[in-house]
Amino acid sequence: MRNGENYNSRRTFLKGIAASLLLLPVLQSCKEKVIALLIRLSGTNHILGHRLWVKNFPKPTRQIQIPYLIIGGGISGLSAARQFTKKGISEFLVLELENYLGGNSSNGENQYSKFPLGAHYLPLPNFHDKTLLQFLEEEKIILGYDAKGFPEFDEAQLTFSPQERLFYKNDWQEGLVPKYGNSHADENAFQVFFSKMDYFRETKGADGKYLFDIPLGHSSNDEQTLKLDNITMKQWLDENKLTAKPLIAYIDYCCRDDFGLGIDFVSAWAGIHYFAGRKHNATSDGKENVLTWPEGNARLASHLKKYSEGKTLKNHLAYEVKIEGNKTVVHAFDDMKKESVEIIADKVILATPQFINQYLLENRKHIAREFHYAPWLLATLTVSDLTDNYSYPLCWDNVIHGSKGLGYIYDQHQSVQQVQSKKVITYYFSFSSPDIRKTRRALYKQKKEYWKQMVFDDLKTAHPDIEGKTEEISIRLLGHGMISPVPGFLFGAAKNQAGKSIGNKIFFAHSDLAGISIFEEAFHQGINVVNTILDGTTLDS
Repeated sequence: MRNGENYNSRRTFLKGIAASLLLLPVLQSCKEKVIALLIRLSGTNHILGHRLWVKNFPKPTRQIQIPYLIIGGGISGLSAARQFTKKGISEFLVLELENYLGGNSSNGENQYSKFPLGAHYLPLPNFHDKTLLQFLEEEKIILGYDAKGFPEFDEAQLTFSPQERLFYKNDWQEGLVPKYGNSHADENAFQVFFSKMDYFRETKGADGKYLFDIPLGHSSNDEQTLKLDNITMKQWLDENKLTAKPLIAYIDYCCRDDFGLGIDFVSAWAGIHYFAGRKHNATSDGKENVLTWPEGNARLASHLKKYSEGKTLKNHLAYEVKIEGNKTVVHAFDDMKKESVEIIADKVILATPQFINQYLLENRKHIAREFHYAPWLLATLTVSDLTDNYSYPLCWDNVIHGSKGLGYIYDQHQSVQQVQSKKVITYYFSFSSPDIRKTRRALYKQKKEYWKQMVFDDLKTAHPDIEGKTEEISIRLLGHGMISPVPGFLFGAAKNQAGKSIGNKIFFAHSDLAGISIFEEAFHQGINVVNTILDGTTLDS
């Protein structure tokens, strides 16, 4: 869930509006040390969120009139606010349930470091994504362009070396693809797989579009390629006789990381898109790299927030949206004043996920049922030491081969102060299962100590003494962490229907409408919805 909007998995994260566990400080003896266990409410105030379902709100006592209303202050909503501003429109409001903006692109902070509460990096964009490149240039992430026209990224915001390591066969090695300890057959399987991914990355359809692209909507409509959405990634691997265990484990990790679901449950089109959608062409050497910060994608959200300064109503939960005559009427609850407000707007953008929209609009539940959201767990640990006798040093991204979780990131990796008195790491876990709705319900039946021990047990494979070295652990559970593209969803009727405007008054923008939860999708969704409202187009401009 690294690249996310409300957001990408560790490669990406959606806004978790579902109920989460509240972790209050607890003192627990650990040998001679004391561990403070903190489990915080994730995403939304679950008490207030429950009221969205039962709708026991007071009648509105005041009224606001505004030409444009954006409901949802995640990346899509903030991007829409930016696009309104760039189009010369300032009369808009952003309505946000939380007391902060950014959705899952938000962060926490302790005395040692900032740390992400969701999405935590952005891969270098495709060179033809000029809209995103322009945004990065505006925010001084791109400092200029070289003589060949390639962007020059601020090196302080590119991942420092060493970047990634994998714990494989009892030792750490560089990169996330196992390089040492494989059989000849295993090595050959990796070569065949990556050769196929190169083909999918470089090939265009008869319509002149890449078979796989970002945003997803720019991809080719090639009929044979679209059929890949009808099978699972596991089925595609089996059909292509790619069954080597190290390769299967690697691809399963990648799918869980970006979609929350492993290869047994995720669409083959989505699984291939993970490898083929990014072209690695934003630099002259074609080297893969990512942009990252201690606070993760909260840095990107902070760049977008300035466009809605003074135009945001936080702690406001929209609970009803309807069209009356030539206006759109929204009822929202002000959680600070404990009163409802009526907002009358010419146009409304719902920058909220579909599991929320089903409660705001009539006749949406049948659509929302087709949207699957994987639950996630994040744990941020403050540890006294992470030194070991292994072959490869601590990196930004640290993955344990075959583990239940997705490894951890070192939150202080980008700090120029490389000698830290304490180290802060964030561990990610996606609940991949055949019935994620059942899994979500089961999340809240476990005690907080259960989750703490689960995190420790998973990390002990590479760090046997992690429990004794941990001084604080903060755990977040997100019931609806990110959209998970199961077979038949990406090009299915429900996703298409969910994105259609209602009466030219109510419009939709969210990364779940793309079907893949990454920053780029949420960013473009916000731009495109504003262009549609103002110009009748969906082209980024």
